[in-house]
Amino acid sequence: MKIASLSNPVTSAWFREQGLRLDASPYVSGALKVKKLLERLPDTVPLASLTAGQNGGIFSGPMFRRVYLTDPKHSVPFLGTKDMMAADLTGLPRLRKSDAQSPALSYLKLKPGMTLISRSGFNAGRRAYARPDMDGIWASEDIVKVQPDPETIQPGYLYAFLLSQYGEALVRGSVYGSAVKHIEPHHIVGLPVPRFGDQVESKIHKLVEKSAELRARHQAELVAATKDFFDSNGLSELNELRWHQQDRDLGFEVASVGPTSLRALNFAPRAQRLIKKLKAVPSQPLGDICSGGHLGSGVRFKRIDSNPEHGVQLVGQRQGFWLRPEGRWISAAQAPGGIFAKDETVMIAAQGTLGENEVFCRPIFVTGEWLKYAYTQHFLRVVSGTPDIPGAYLFAFFRSEAAFRILRSLSVGGKQQDIHEFLRTQIPIPIAPPADRERIAATVRYAYQCRDRADVLEDKALALLTAAVEEAAG
Repeated sequence: MKIASLSNPVTSAWFREQGLRLDASPYVSGALKVKKLLERLPDTVPLASLTAGQNGGIFSGPMFRRVYLTDPKHSVPFLGTKDMMAADLTGLPRLRKSDAQSPALSYLKLKPGMTLISRSGFNAGRRAYARPDMDGIWASEDIVKVQPDPETIQPGYLYAFLLSQYGEALVRGSVYGSAVKHIEPHHIVGLPVPRFGDQVESKIHKLVEKSAELRARHQAELVAATKDFFDSNGLSELNELRWHQQDRDLGFEVASVGPTSLRALNFAPRAQRLIKKLKAVPSQPLGDICSGGHLGSGVRFKRIDSNPEHGVQLVGQRQGFWLRPEGRWISAAQAPGGIFAKDETVMIAAQGTLGENEVFCRPIFVTGEWLKYAYTQHFLRVVSGTPDIPGAYLFAFFRSEAAFRILRSLSVGGKQQDIHEFLRTQIPIPIAPPADRERIAATVRYAYQCRDRADVLEDKALALLTAAVEEAAG
């Protein structure tokens, strides 16, 4: 529960400034405290004076009937409020191109440099930067787009302010609603944005831009690694897997069924054809590769909450796919050692439902800065026990559409699915020549070095902005 600070109590004047708004959000979120701090700065301007474009440069979009397609020729990638936080945009749903390019929706196409603000639901108020690889993606009406006017402000600086602790308080203070939270574009047009001159703002902008470029490179390198994986194993056709263009799995027969499984999904012909193709090239079962490592779920444990100074951040299936996780902080001292991951562990979301855009059976890769986090038991840990088949090489495979479809076919359970404990050990992993394996692994490692570096630069930009505000406020 949040309460007002006794050193900075809510006054009747604050109610008048908020239009007699009686819900607690703007008063305990710190928004008014930040506004009072920014009033002490020599130069602040309203957000609306710094934007240009549709509806003045701060807009969301109309509600509309969404028609999703799978053929890239007739569709465009479509970004929702959850996807805007994602590090890997490969698996975005695709909106019908004729709808997206219509006059009613064409302006929802993202432009690099925009600041994106989720405006409804559980994630309301989160911010993201439209990086270079988002060019050509359409955004949902549930995302507020803030399009900077390049003649008045640099986009990286504006994003850094909205992402900072000051922007966080101001944006969160604009949230309203009880069961379903909302932010509307007109709620943020008057947010005060401090100005510090070209020298400071340019330095912050360049750091944010470089961070965005590195994140785009991270994405591009992972895509290249997966393509290289299949090309090097003589399976180039799997780079363009048209899953939904194939005949559906209806009315098939299975010659013999043993005690392992009686579920039809585990024998689905489309997935079995994929497995057959993987076995047709030199390969090893996943269970053999992980025999000296680990292939299983994490440990179950009781979460004991802690503060950041004495705890560790716990990453769950949802946050694991974000650019930067926002999990709860728990006490590592009162949790088993299995909550941490070894370097180059492939973590596969192993509990969930079979929705096409759910994270169930999607992987993340743990290396670098992400080794400091703890992970829930809901991830299937894939740790290679074979030195010449590194985890980075395995990840290049598991992030592919082919691996995703195979894993989905191994589902067991009722409402919440899991991945069959025996069948997952039998997944054939193509084994490319040693030089190819090392090159593919090096590409994946470089991608994650880019990602870690991007986080460092973004943190540096936020630190420069915080220092500028504190110095100006005296």
